[in-house]
Amino acid sequence: MRKVLVTGGAGFVARHAIAALLARGWAVRAVVRRRSDVVPAGAEAAVGGDLLDADWDFHLRGISAIVHLAARAHRMGESGPEAEALYRRDNVDVTAVLARAAVRAGIARFMFMSSVKAMGESTPIDAPWNERSPCAPQDAYGRTKLAAEKALLEESARSGLPVVILRPPLLYGSGAKGNIQRLLGWIKRGLPVPLASVRNSRSLLYTGNLADAIHACLEHSGAVGRTFLLSDGEDLSTPDLIRRLGRALGKRVMLVPAPPRALLWCARLAGRSSEAERLTGSLRVDGSLMRSRLGWTPPFTVDQGLRETART
Repeated sequence: MRKVLVTGGAGFVARHAIAALLARGWAVRAVVRRRSDVVPAGAEAAVGGDLLDADWDFHLRGISAIVHLAARAHRMGESGPEAEALYRRDNVDVTAVLARAAVRAGIARFMFMSSVKAMGESTPIDAPWNERSPCAPQDAYGRTKLAAEKALLEESARSGLPVVILRPPLLYGSGAKGNIQRLLGWIKRGLPVPLASVRNSRSLLYTGNLADAIHACLEHSGAVGRTFLLSDGEDLSTPDLIRRLGRALGKRVMLVPAPPRALLWCARLAGRSSEAERLTGSLRVDGSLMRSRLGWTPPFTVDQGLRETART
């Protein structure tokens, strides 16, 4: 049986990816930081502790592929040089150490979960990014994700390590947090949502579709050496997303108009600028390269994904 090592094995994305891989006949070793971390049923848990110092040669025994999901992401209140160093340690240095161990172990596929934030924070509403678009990350997370990509590609050029990089946009699904969780809370409580005047467009990715894409990248030889943007294939405005979340919940949505500039000003006063910018701005990606090169299409529609998200 083919066996894949998944880092960040107790995380939001890993829960969905591991379940999909197990269902497709892969054995899974899920690396977690603590013994108390829970992994999906059927996966073998491996305690890695501090991943920079983990015994990767031991953890990679019997492994044929790696899905590297572990990362330091979006921690409130962290800023400045010290925070940047922590992001670099967890996102770049750990990736480089794991890549070198993968070379020693003869790993046949190293799949790295990057982020669209490695490219930046927003696009024009009518000009989605593709894989050739320039990268200008705006925060420590995005900068270190891009640096980790470069470290992996340099290792691949030196050693021949077969690398695949995925850059997902906003993720949603069972257990989603951030703005998706916040919007669901507003709708469930029947609160008025002052976003009716927003005119934007954002690419989304349901975790079920991401899990299927991960499997495709492990299986398809055409994925090696590639960086892929991916999405559900249907971009939504924030008001449309809210309406469809309401339908998924079976709740009436109270969308009310408010000038987006005023919303951004109020959010800035409340220290919530980044959340407001994501709700009012556009970020679109063109996922056609993966579809054409691998023949991959998302197995779930946006509405199917939103119904699953709403059940949590």
